Amino acid sequence: MANFLKSSNPILNEKAIAKAKTKTIALDRKDNNEPFITRADSERATVKGAIDKTLILFALLMVTTVLSYSTQSSLIMFVGMGGGIIALLIAIFKPHTAPIVAPIYALFEGLFVGTISGIYGAMFEGIVLQAVTLTFGTLLAMLLLYKSGLIKVTDKFRSGVMMATGAIMLVYIASFIGSFVGFNIPYLHEGGMMGIGISVVIIGVAALNLLLDFDMFEKIEQTGSPKFMEWMAGLGLMVTLVWLYIEFLRLLSKLQRD
Repeated sequence: MANFLKSSNPILNEKAIAKAKTKTIALDRKDNNEPFITRADSERATVKGAIDKTLILFALLMVTTVLSYSTQSSLIMFVGMGGGIIALLIAIFKPHTAPIVAPIYALFEGLFVGTISGIYGAMFEGIVLQAVTLTFGTLLAMLLLYKSGLIKVTDKFRSGVMMATGAIMLVYIASFIGSFVGFNIPYLHEGGMMGIGISVVIIGVAALNLLLDFDMFEKIEQTGSPKFMEWMAGLGLMVTLVWLYIEFLRLLSKLQRD
């Protein structure tokens, strides 16, 4: 999908966090006429709060996923995709709307995930359960790697993952546009060793994005970000997980075709 953007997610990059905090402080000073007392100081985002918001978003996504799973309707799939992208763009440019926009994103994205899961499930028996298992297995593995300190999220590491993610997104955008003019990017949607290898690389990049998400969960607490950034953190992680799940579906379908 086109909503897998840079920084793992652009809504979770450090500039967005700093901008959100600065805007909140400015509004508080204007409202309260107290330059040294802000909501950002009294209602700071926490890791626990971000985890709670992520669970809420996941529950909402699952509701519409289950409802749309059996439809296999292209209309519902594109409505979910389009609605999710619009909600995500609103969150990127207006982070303070996240408490409203993030749940809307989850509901729309569930329509997309449920429909595409139904389509793949009808073609390949057991593929949905396999993709779900691999997605959450990857989430747990990357969390353990992050907590162990074996992989540290440095500025250099972050930049590398962002560039790789951006490159993948450009390829997908080119592929999407090419589908309307009869141009196909070789191997991207094909099986065989090359096609499978490309999918494995993309999954690897998506998995590395999880490390950036975990790091930002901690950063919003460390920097004293406003409370709404908990919703932004949860939204960012959901974007990465949906991307990872879709890529696992694609990889498993290629393996079963070969």
